[in-house]
Amino acid sequence: MTHLSDELLPTTRRALLHRLAVAQSEGRSPAVVGALVRDGRLVWSGARSMIDDHAPDADVQFRIGSITKTFVAVLVLRLRDEGLLDLADPVERHLPGTPADGATVAQLLSHSAGLAAETPGPWWERTDGALRPALADILEEERPRRHPVGRVHHYSNPTFALLGALVGRLRGEHWGEVLRREVLEPLGMDRTTLLPEHPHAGGFAVHPWADVMLPEPLTDTGLMAPAGQLWSTATDLAKWAAFLTGGDEKVLSAATVAEMRRPAVAPEPGDWSETYGLGLQLIQHEGRILHGHAGSMPGFSAGLWISETDGLAAIVLANATHGTRTTLVASELIALTAEHEPRLPEPWRPLPEVDERLLALTGPWYWGAAPHALRLRADRVLELAPLGQLGQFGRGSRFRAEPDGTWTGLDDYYAGETLRVVHAADGSVSHLDIGSFVLTREPYGPAEAIPGGLDPQGWQTF
Repeated sequence: MTHLSDELLPTTRRALLHRLAVAQSEGRSPAVVGALVRDGRLVWSGARSMIDDHAPDADVQFRIGSITKTFVAVLVLRLRDEGLLDLADPVERHLPGTPADGATVAQLLSHSAGLAAETPGPWWERTDGALRPALADILEEERPRRHPVGRVHHYSNPTFALLGALVGRLRGEHWGEVLRREVLEPLGMDRTTLLPEHPHAGGFAVHPWADVMLPEPLTDTGLMAPAGQLWSTATDLAKWAAFLTGGDEKVLSAATVAEMRRPAVAPEPGDWSETYGLGLQLIQHEGRILHGHAGSMPGFSAGLWISETDGLAAIVLANATHGTRTTLVASELIALTAEHEPRLPEPWRPLPEVDERLLALTGPWYWGAAPHALRLRADRVLELAPLGQLGQFGRGSRFRAEPDGTWTGLDDYYAGETLRVVHAADGSVSHLDIGSFVLTREPYGPAEAIPGGLDPQGWQTF
C-alpha cells in the first residue's frame, strides 16, 4: 500500500513559488500571496513582496472583491434548501418594489436578470455606501435593465446587492451577521470579515508608466457590500475552496454545491471559455474546467479556482488594483501541480455487497438497434453507456437508486429522468424504461416490449 504525505514535492513547491514571484514582479504588485489546496487540505502557501525578507503570510487579510458573491449565493441556497424560497420565485415575492421585478431568484444568481452592470455614479467601489442609502439608489430609476430578463448573461454588481438584501429580509437581520453565524463560524473561517481586521494588507494603485504607488481608499460600500466587500486570508479561502468542492452538511450539502457549479447560462456563441452557474464562475484553462470566482476592488485583486477532476484548488491574492492576473496565476498553479504530481486514481475495490437482482440487470441492452452497457456501481448506482461505433446513436447517464425501486438520472441527457425496470407477466425482466424510451436485451426484441410493434416478418434482407 502506498501512503502519500500531504506535503508537495520540493520541485513542485519551487515551481509554485517561481510562478508567484513572476506574478509579483511582472504584475508590479506590492505583495502577492498564493496557496494550493489538495483534496481539501492546504498543502502549500507562499508569498512575494516588494520588501526584502518580509512578505505577508497566509493569515494576512486581503480584500477579495467579487469572491464575496460566492458567499452570498450560499446564503440564498440555504434559504432554498430550507424551503423559504424557490429559485423560480419572482424576486418581488420576497423583495418587493425593486427594479428586478419580473426576474427570478435563479436569474439574479446567474446574472441573467438583465440588470445594469454598475450603480449610477459616483463609482461605488471607491465611495462610501452612505451615498446609496436605499435599494432604489443602486440602479437607475429610468433604465435599470440593459437586456431582456433571462435572455443573456450580463454581469451585474447591483444584482448581488439585491440578493444580500433578500437574505436580510428573510432572515430578519443583516446579511453579514447571517453569513458569520451560518457559514463562517461552522467552517472555522474566523479571519473572513466585512471590514478589515489586523493584520491586513493595504491596497494600492501602481502608476502605469512609472514605478510609484498611490494608496487606495478602504471604503465601506454599504448596500453594495454583497457584491465585493469581504476581506479574507489564503488560509480561510483554502477552507472555502474545500467547501466549494465537496460541501459541508453544516452549511450546504454536496449536491447543492454541485448545483452551484452547473452552468446556468449559455456562453457566448462559438466560445466556451467562460460561463456562470449559481454564484460561481466556470472557465476553461488548458483543457481543464475550473469553477470558482475572480475578485477585484480598488487596491486588490483575487482569484479562487478549483479543478474538481484534479482534486486541486488555488488561491491568489494581490494588493494592487491592476496588473496581477490572479485568475491566470491561480489556474497555472493548478496546472503546475497537476503536471508535477498527477492525481493517483482510486484503487479498484470490489463492491462490499451486491444485490443479485441488480447484478442480473448488468450487461448489454439495446435502444432500438444501438448497443449499450449497463454497469453496477457502488451505492446501487447504475451506469448506462453507449458501446462501439453505434454508440454515437445512444445516450448515457448514471442513475441513483430511489426508495421506490426506480432510479433517477444524474447527468447528461437523462439527468432528472426516471429509469424503471419493467417485468413480464411471469416476473422476469422484460425491459428498461427511461422516460418512455425502451431498452431491451435484444435489438428491437422482444416485440411485445417495443412501442409501435415490429414488422411481422422481423429482420430481413432486401
